[in-house]
Amino acid sequence: MNQEMTCQCEEVSEEEKLGLIEEVIEEYKGKEGSLIQVLHMVQGIYGYLPVHIQQFIALKLDKPLSEVSGVVSFYSLFSTKPRGKHTINVCLGTACYVRGGKKIVDRLKEILDVNVGDTTGDNMFTLEVMRCMGACGLAPAMSIDDKVFKQVNPDKLTEILDLYN
Repeated sequence: MNQEMTCQCEEVSEEEKLGLIEEVIEEYKGKEGSLIQVLHMVQGIYGYLPVHIQQFIALKLDKPLSEVSGVVSFYSLFSTKPRGKHTINVCLGTACYVRGGKKIVDRLKEILDVNVGDTTGDNMFTLEVMRCMGACGLAPAMSIDDKVFKQVNPDKLTEILDLYN
């Protein structure tokens, strides 16, 4: 029997998310060095870490907002803006840059109609750049989520993006 499966997930309300966040905070409250773990788990619940959520965390952990915001802004793992379903990282290390990495970024900005660090209107892609992907022999390289694309050509980007639509 071949039935089409549809997601039975329900959107979680803001109040339910805050309740889950509060549970996480209570579990880690008072434990030394737990802020990064709390932020990571909260980002998993909320999707990103806007200022009002950072304020909530600071209040519940009895920490200054400057400490919470400082950690959020220091680590690239954390985002203060909504993220797309897929994250595109274009390498701009020396080898990739010299072999056309900047052209890849420019073409993606054009195709997706976003700037680096932004998310497409349909929340499908977030465009980021990296200093080095460690794939210098594959330059220019980019990744979408955990898949690395080697020797990327600006003319092939639409074809690559279509794999994710």
